[in-house]
Amino acid sequence: MTNERKILAKALGNALLGTGAHVETKTVFAALDWKIAGMRPDGAPHTVYQVLNHMLYWQEWVVKWLDGEKPPLPKHAAGSWPGDIAPASREEWGRAVKRFGRGVDQLTRRSRQADLFAKGRSKSPLEMLLTIASHNSYHAGQVVFLRQELGAWPPPSGGLTW
Repeated sequence: MTNERKILAKALGNALLGTGAHVETKTVFAALDWKIAGMRPDGAPHTVYQVLNHMLYWQEWVVKWLDGEKPPLPKHAAGSWPGDIAPASREEWGRAVKRFGRGVDQLTRRSRQADLFAKGRSKSPLEMLLTIASHNSYHAGQVVFLRQELGAWPPPSGGLTW
């Protein structure tokens, strides 16, 4: 692996994890009570649980795309906001959070294994990975804001609070 490729792989991995930019992406859901995850602060368009399901939708879509599948695009933006407003149980919330963490791990692995500059589709794997990294970063910020509004930030492990 060339030095440039190593630098790119590290930067891409950091972008996918949120490292160096903000609290790590997986951490935004840490230690959040499942009941709070389904609460919507006044004026907020979504709950934390809805944002998590939206992030899961696109993460899993990108993993399929990177694996050579052709996942269908939703006809409307609302199609990428699946699920209920709130989890039905602590277990449902826990499964969704674990699924999200596994998805981040899958994307990070693929960022190290893929030919990032492969041609043959409308986007390269690099472009797709950067897109999902930006998408997750954007929504991680929303989750932090929602948690702040709900009095549930930072998590016990700490967080960037300035």
